[in-house]
Amino acid sequence: MTPLALRHIGPPRLTAGLDGTARLDWDAHRRVHPEPRPLTSDRLIALAEEGRLHGRGGAAFPFARKLRAVADSAARRKRRPVVVVNGTEGEPGSAKDKVLLRRTPHLVLDGATLAATALGAAEIVLGVTDEAAAASLGRAADERGLSERARVVRLPERFITGESGALIRGINGRPPVPPGRKARASTSGVGGLPTLLSNAETYAQLALLAGLGPARYGSIGTPDEPGTVLLTVTGSARFPAVVETPAGAPLGHLLDLCGARAGEGVLVGGYHGAWIDGAAAIGARVSRAGLREVGGTLGAGIVMPLGRGTCPLGECARVARYLAAESAGQCGPCRLGLPDIAGALDALTQGRDTAAAGETIRRAARMASGRGACAHPDGTARFVLSALEVFAADADRHVRHGGCGRPVRGVLPAGTDARLRLEVDWSRCDGHGLCADVLHGLVRMDEYGYPVIPAEPIPARLEPDARKAVARCPGLALRLVARHNS
Repeated sequence: MTPLALRHIGPPRLTAGLDGTARLDWDAHRRVHPEPRPLTSDRLIALAEEGRLHGRGGAAFPFARKLRAVADSAARRKRRPVVVVNGTEGEPGSAKDKVLLRRTPHLVLDGATLAATALGAAEIVLGVTDEAAAASLGRAADERGLSERARVVRLPERFITGESGALIRGINGRPPVPPGRKARASTSGVGGLPTLLSNAETYAQLALLAGLGPARYGSIGTPDEPGTVLLTVTGSARFPAVVETPAGAPLGHLLDLCGARAGEGVLVGGYHGAWIDGAAAIGARVSRAGLREVGGTLGAGIVMPLGRGTCPLGECARVARYLAAESAGQCGPCRLGLPDIAGALDALTQGRDTAAAGETIRRAARMASGRGACAHPDGTARFVLSALEVFAADADRHVRHGGCGRPVRGVLPAGTDARLRLEVDWSRCDGHGLCADVLHGLVRMDEYGYPVIPAEPIPARLEPDARKAVARCPGLALRLVARHNS
């Protein structure tokens, strides 16, 4: 992702000292952020509880509970734990953690080191996908003499890489996909050891909480959600940015700051988040509770206004196809449910089978939810179902008229590295279905037994599978063509 502008509402905290400088080195960082005083595990847990610190990676899990679970597991097993910073941020619309890792890495390391010292951790592991973030963290570890205690692990850039189980597997040298069996990192994580895993912003917030103390930390924000929130604002915003704002600030103010109109809807929480009505978005508050009141979620800290110049259903269909293709493809909800959801949404968008498409989407979403090896099917279902609710008028236009008359402008990012797309020669296709088997999640079979080929380019990571599908086609009906031919 191209580096976004950095903005703030009110005095900056996480982003303090970054005006006019690309990156805070060790000396510059210490001039802005005093070194936190080391704490015992009990005192750090008490601090996290008093500061009401929750995870900032999407699930919003209470950080004190994570600390206590790891401390108890380590004591019970008599093993030293590991601290993991999740800096993968594989979602196309997110950049907030990249800003922290690239520009103020020592703040993240302050929090990770504080936790590692309190828990007596053997190692700090920094999991990233971004090359610039990896380089910045490596330099930071050298600058503060942490090289022997901390290591950077770079993983493939995928939507599901940041899922906790996938990240642990990747660090352990295995394919970074969610495990088929759910396990708690606090019990058995990196190298089978008790592992404290949280995202980059959470550790940065921990460092601020320790440095400021609960009273000063909570002097802004809300009583239940003290401090600031770091958000990535993209979508139709004229001035996309990473914005630091006090929790509880009006979402409308944030949109104005980034030159964005709410339009018919605003996506909050990212692609595992939910759509909220444009009118409701203007009066909503940027907090977990505030967004929950209007049917949204803070999630991964992503805000994507849609604007009015694009087809809402078409935008959501693009994302649904992307999410289906980004799955690990190892459980039924991902292999079958997500392609069904994406295909039915495609049909509705294109004016095909409109009478049944809505019910097909809802049925597939119900079947996918709560049954996957990870939260990917649940998040995708939430995204699509909220779209049907918020964009009901647009869906009705598609049902009645076969479309809404607006183009799909690609306001919502759905992968940027694609170069090739699939074409099919229908005079040769006999509907064998091998292409759908090889490219599950991307190609599906229609009700007549023929493949539905996406119009968008194939994600670069799926190009080998696409070439395999072309080679295996018994009728020689498939071919790959360059993106610019579309």
